[in-house]
Amino acid sequence: MSSSVDVLPAAAAPVPEIWRPKHNPWVIAVVVVLAAFMEVLDTSIANVALPHMAGNLGASNDESTWVLTSYLVSNAIVLPISGWLAGTFGRKRFFVLCIVLFTLSSLLCGAAPTLGLLILFRILQGAGSGGLQPMAQAILADVVPPQKRGLAFALYGITAVMAPTIGPTLGGWITDNYTWRWIFFINLPVGILAAFLVLRLVEDPPYLLRQKQAGVRVDYIGIALLALGVGALQVLLDKGQEDDWFGSRFIVTLVLVSACCLIALVVWEWRHKHPIVDVRLFKSFNFATANVMMFLLGILLFSSLVMMPQFLQTLVGYTAENAGKVLSVGGFVILLEMPVVGQLTGKYPAKYIIAFGWLTMAIGMYVSTVWLDLLISFRSATVLRVFQGFGIGFLFVPITLAGYMGTPPEKANNVAGIINFMRNMGSSVGTSMVTTLLARRAQFHQTVLARHTTPFDPALQNQVRGLGRQLVHSGASVADAPKLAYGLIYRSIQSQALTLGYLDTFMVLTIAAGIMFLLSFIVRRNDPKAGGGVAVG
Repeated sequence: MSSSVDVLPAAAAPVPEIWRPKHNPWVIAVVVVLAAFMEVLDTSIANVALPHMAGNLGASNDESTWVLTSYLVSNAIVLPISGWLAGTFGRKRFFVLCIVLFTLSSLLCGAAPTLGLLILFRILQGAGSGGLQPMAQAILADVVPPQKRGLAFALYGITAVMAPTIGPTLGGWITDNYTWRWIFFINLPVGILAAFLVLRLVEDPPYLLRQKQAGVRVDYIGIALLALGVGALQVLLDKGQEDDWFGSRFIVTLVLVSACCLIALVVWEWRHKHPIVDVRLFKSFNFATANVMMFLLGILLFSSLVMMPQFLQTLVGYTAENAGKVLSVGGFVILLEMPVVGQLTGKYPAKYIIAFGWLTMAIGMYVSTVWLDLLISFRSATVLRVFQGFGIGFLFVPITLAGYMGTPPEKANNVAGIINFMRNMGSSVGTSMVTTLLARRAQFHQTVLARHTTPFDPALQNQVRGLGRQLVHSGASVADAPKLAYGLIYRSIQSQALTLGYLDTFMVLTIAAGIMFLLSFIVRRNDPKAGGGVAVG
């Protein structure tokens, strides 16, 4: 007789419940992006007001540049450790603290009676701003479903790209019509509103609550190495061209301090059990590649943002307002691109969108070497700026997505902090590189052009005589006409040399974008339907 035994199926493992925020994720997205926009705007809005600050506070123009340098140094130090700070104290609490510190220090900056106090308050403002961008991005990565992450990063990308575009124009308008102090005071209502809404709407996911309950672990050595290394690097990038780079002992000392501290930081943090900067994330191929690309994107984005208005104002004679209008059209095109790219990331692998972005960026920079000249019209300059910026919209979102591929949710804060740090450092390197390249290449071309301006050159003598006759007809004396003619020719040589320097710099950017186009194909392919977070080969 056989007996049958009913075998019960084994109990299935419980499926972990996916965390969802209590409030609408897109409302939360708008709130956190508002805070990030305020910070990114403040990074660029103060640049045009430096001469006004110097005159009002009784300082020289060179001394006033420390208003920017101090902000960038403290911002750069906080950025990479923002993930550790969020995990230690709670992301919501840290985010609100950053908003409050940034808003309060903005009030103090606007009321500063001396340059020394203004620099001190800018250091506090930079420290507060250091956590705003990465925390906003990390919150977006958590509250929005993976399938919609591309759209969320597109919303964040609008702030990261648009704010530097409109910052100088807005800063110039405020300074000309009111006073430089209002470029800080305008942060007050935005900061108060953002802090209130974050307190009401944002919450920490469960994994962050567990990290917070684990207690505070402070890596004092890591913090010291980071502060010294990044601080020295930011100062040397900001002051290098001004002090003739390696011709200055001060710059050489900063290079040595920065190199030693940053190398020691990587070695120390790699072995540390609870690092403040999780450098082990770079073991992920996609994360490392995304950071290199974000660094290069920062260089190209801010290089073109610096060069175009500078060229139009110094050589073509545009006002700051008209130069800003040229930039604003390109920014408007990027504004339209971002949501489209966010949709595309849900349909196509990120690597192909990145490749298209770098290709269009290379084309835009090459077109700049062909179109840019001293007779460029407003319409041509506007179209050229559209060409230069068109690829940016196809790079920011997919590169950010690539950085999150294969990383667990509990690493979102660290990922956001490092990616934003790399973009900010790229912007600093790009600005410094452009300034140096323009100066050196302009000197080279002026030397070459000056070889043809000798007293024995018949073409030069004919030009001097022709200009002299025109000047005499315009009212100049016969004795002064040749001297004035030589002065006009010399000014023309300087303008032509500087224009050639701009063309050379744009060609360097073209080559850099072309190299990144080739490297974009080594990014691992992701599953678009999974929101870009899963690499599939």
